[in-house]
Amino acid sequence: MGEKHPSDELKAPVADFSASTSSELCDVPVAEDEALEKRVTRKVDARVVPMLCALYLTAYLDRTNIGNARLLGLEAELGMPSDGYNTAVWVFFLTFVLMEVPSNLVMARSRIPPHYWLGISMTLLGIVTMTQGFVKSPGPLYACRAIMGIFEGSLGPAAALMMGSYYRKHEFPLRYCCFTTSALIGASFSSFLAYAINFMNGVQGISSWRWIFILEGLFNICVALCTFLVLPPFPAESKFLTPEEKQHLLDRLFRERGDEVESLRGQPWISYLFDWQTWINIVAYFGADMSAAAISQFSPTILSELGWTANEANLRNVPIWLVGALIAVTGNILAGRLKLRFPFILFGGILCTIGWTIQLVQANPSGVRYFALYFIAIGSFLQLPLLVGWLSANVVGRPRKAVAHALQIGFGNSANFLSANVFLAAEKPKYRTGFSAGLAVTVIGLVAACALEVILWTKNKHADAREARGETETKLVGKDGVRFRYTL
Repeated sequence: MGEKHPSDELKAPVADFSASTSSELCDVPVAEDEALEKRVTRKVDARVVPMLCALYLTAYLDRTNIGNARLLGLEAELGMPSDGYNTAVWVFFLTFVLMEVPSNLVMARSRIPPHYWLGISMTLLGIVTMTQGFVKSPGPLYACRAIMGIFEGSLGPAAALMMGSYYRKHEFPLRYCCFTTSALIGASFSSFLAYAINFMNGVQGISSWRWIFILEGLFNICVALCTFLVLPPFPAESKFLTPEEKQHLLDRLFRERGDEVESLRGQPWISYLFDWQTWINIVAYFGADMSAAAISQFSPTILSELGWTANEANLRNVPIWLVGALIAVTGNILAGRLKLRFPFILFGGILCTIGWTIQLVQANPSGVRYFALYFIAIGSFLQLPLLVGWLSANVVGRPRKAVAHALQIGFGNSANFLSANVFLAAEKPKYRTGFSAGLAVTVIGLVAACALEVILWTKNKHADAREARGETETKLVGKDGVRFRYTL
C-alpha cells in the first residue's frame, strides 16, 4: 500500500483490510472491548465537540449581532446610506467564502495544529468585533466586517474536517449537529443580549449598539483563548488518549475507511475541486443556507416591519432560533440512528418552501407570517448539518474531505451574498424580491438533493451487483477490496 496506516507508529498489529476482498472484510471478526469503546468515545467527545461548539457559538454571535445593532441605531449614528447595511453584510461573506478553501488545505497538512490555527483566528475575530464598537463612519465598519470574514472563514470547514477525522459515519451527524446548533443558540443569545444591553444605552457616553460589539467581542476572545489548551490535533498526533485508547481509535477508523490518505502531497487534489458529488451537495446546501442567512440577517428587521418595537422584535426572535435548534438536534439524532440523511433533508426543504410561500403571499394576520419564520428556520437548520454529514459520510480521505467541506461550506455560504442584496429597503415591508428569491433558491436546492439521492442509490445498486458477481470493488473509493456504500 502507498500509505502507512496511522496506527503503525504505535507498533500494534492491524489487519490489512484494504487488501481483502469485500466478502472477506465482512467476515473479519471484530472483538472490541465495550468499556474501552465507550471510554474512547467519551474522551473524544469531551475534548473535540464542546470546544468547537463554544467557538461557533461566539463566532456566530459576532456574525449576526449586526442585525440587532441595526435596530438600536447603528445606521443613523454612522450616517449609513440606504444600502449600507446590506453592504456591511455582504463584504463579510466575500472574505468569508474566499478564506474557507485555503484554510482547510493548510489544516489538512497537519503541520499547523488545529488548536493553534483556530485559537489565533478566533482571538483575532474577537478583537475585530470589539473594534466595530468604536467606528465613526460606514467605511471602517465595512473594513471590520471584511476582516472578520477572513478569520471566521476558517472555523466551519475546519470543524467539519476535525470531526470527520475523529468520528465514524454514524457518529458524525449528531456531533456536527451539536456544532451547528451552538450557532443557533448563539444567535438567540444575541437577540436576548441585545435586549439587555439596550438598557446600557449612554453608559460611559457609549450607545447601546456599540456596547453590543464591545461586550460580545470580549466574550469571544475569552472563549478563543481556551482553544490552545482544550482542542487536540488530528487523531494520529493526539496526546490526550492513552496508547491503548489511541490505538483503538485509529483501528476503528481504519476498519471503516481503509488505509486513508492523510497528506495532500502526491494527491490529485485539483480533481477534488471538481468532484460531482461535492458540487451537487453544494447546490443543495446553498438552497438551505439561503433560508438560514435570511433568518440570521433579516428576521429582526422583518419582525419590526410587522409592527413590533426594536426590543419586542429582538425578544420574539429568540424562540425562533431555540425551536429551530431543538428540531435540528432531534432530527439529526434520528438520522444517525436510522443511518439515513435524505428523508430528513427532504422534510426540511418542504418546510422552508411552505414558509417562504407564506411570506411571499403576505398572509394575514401578522402572526401567520411570524409563524412562517419558524418554518423557514426549522427547515434550514435541520438541513444544513445533515448535508455536511451526508458529504462527510460519502467522502474518504482527509485531503478529499478538507477540499469537499471547504467548497461545500464556502460556496454554500455564498447564499449570504444573495440574501444580503435581495431584501431591499425600498420594498419594505413586503420585500417581494427577497421572498421570491428565497422561495426559488429553496426549490432549486431541494431538486439538487433529490437528484443526489437518486445518483447515490443507483451507484450502490451497481456496486451490489458487482459484489454479487464476485468482482473486486474498485469503483466507489478507488481501492481494491474496500466494501464501501454511499450513505443515503
